[in-house]
Amino acid sequence: MNIRQAQIGDATAIAEITNTIIRETLVTFTTDEREVDAVAKDIQARGPAFLVAEENAQVLGFATYGAFRNGPGYAECREHSIQLAPEARGQGIGRALLSALEDAARQQGIHVLVAGISSANAGAVAFHAALGYRQVGHMPEVGLKWGKRLDLLLMQKILASG
Repeated sequence: MNIRQAQIGDATAIAEITNTIIRETLVTFTTDEREVDAVAKDIQARGPAFLVAEENAQVLGFATYGAFRNGPGYAECREHSIQLAPEARGQGIGRALLSALEDAARQQGIHVLVAGISSANAGAVAFHAALGYRQVGHMPEVGLKWGKRLDLLLMQKILASG
């Protein structure tokens, strides 16, 4: 397994992973599927803040980060997203991706990474806790998907002291 910076050519595979999660789970609150062109633009815009895990030229998952909130006071804080293809789960790929993403964030001067996690995704809460993230917020019923009200859990990790 190899972790590398995402390339435009990865956009189709990334969109497939994301759209499967959108269609089949409550992991994300959105029902709007991602277009390949939009994913390609994100890859181009985020550069080293967009990583993929691949094996045998197949993208198994990705991790990326973007703005947490607007304004200069949040310049050193980013919200991340990590998603894996179903066949890639439970193999340590997510841990490797998030670790590499944290390294990239440190190199870019990012102080805090935030995870916004659906209350329907207990596995993501345990995953993040195992990697040193702590829950710092719980927003009841802010999400709605398929007629279900869902909570948003906020977890964060401080990447460097100071």
